Amino acid sequence: MESPEGPRALAGVERRAIRRRAAYLADLGLLAITVVWGSTFIIIKDALAGVGALEFIALRFGVALAVLALFFHRRLGRLGPDGWRAGVLIGLFLFAGYALQTVGLLFTSASTAAFITGLSVLIVPIIDFAVLGQRVRRGVIIGVLLAPLGLWLLTTGQRLSFGPGEVLLLACAGAFAAHIVAISAFARRYDPLGLAIVQVAVVAALAGLAAAAFEKPFLVLPGPSVWRAVLYTGAVATAFVLAVQTTIQRFTTATHAALIFSLEPVFAAIFAYLLAHETLGPTAILGAAIMLAAMLLAEVGR
Repeated sequence: MESPEGPRALAGVERRAIRRRAAYLADLGLLAITVVWGSTFIIIKDALAGVGALEFIALRFGVALAVLALFFHRRLGRLGPDGWRAGVLIGLFLFAGYALQTVGLLFTSASTAAFITGLSVLIVPIIDFAVLGQRVRRGVIIGVLLAPLGLWLLTTGQRLSFGPGEVLLLACAGAFAAHIVAISAFARRYDPLGLAIVQVAVVAALAGLAAAAFEKPFLVLPGPSVWRAVLYTGAVATAFVLAVQTTIQRFTTATHAALIFSLEPVFAAIFAYLLAHETLGPTAILGAAIMLAAMLLAEVGR
């Protein structure tokens, strides 16, 4: 007579295989998101010549809200009060990240901002373990430690001095780290598309209020190039990306997602080369290679 342990063991193997396959597919989806984010840097840089930073964020997230609400407004009914509160919290983290980064850039260079913001890859595992009790595999730990080194080299390996801008950007990195962990925590419990709509609405509203307070928006109507940037970043890099992120990130860990997202400057550099003919020196190329190696190390033994 066949032991019942046999079918149960086989079922366990099949479940693990399904989970592993889902995790790999999630990684591919998150990598695609990172590519899209990387494509926005040169587009936003050009657009900010004709519009205020907070005004641009408000317009971008306003477009994203319109797109998500048009297609998925019925998903809001699935959230319930706790789901709405979770969406608002995720949105607050996301807005804090953007706002702190925007203000921090007034006091320091773009390369310094990119490096310090990228330090979120180190902060995520700390929050992930403290809040969710998520343990990190050895390969991921090595990748997480290597990624900032690669990012430092990619952003010209400059010496950092900590003034007001750097402090704000470090807080920005913490906010983005909290956003990643919050999605991992709540997307498993509440409707992910409903969460995406709420968080986008929070950012659009807060950015609009901040723009009205500090930038006096719409005194001059933005030109066509600005609107093209708003539509692309709003519809594709925000609405589509956040809908995908909140849907698939639940199949991987927050730390793993953060490590994938740390490749954003690599793709930004590639698009800057392709679209604006900006070149990378040997040090920056080495940094990009180290970051890619960090990502591959994280996959070993998975």
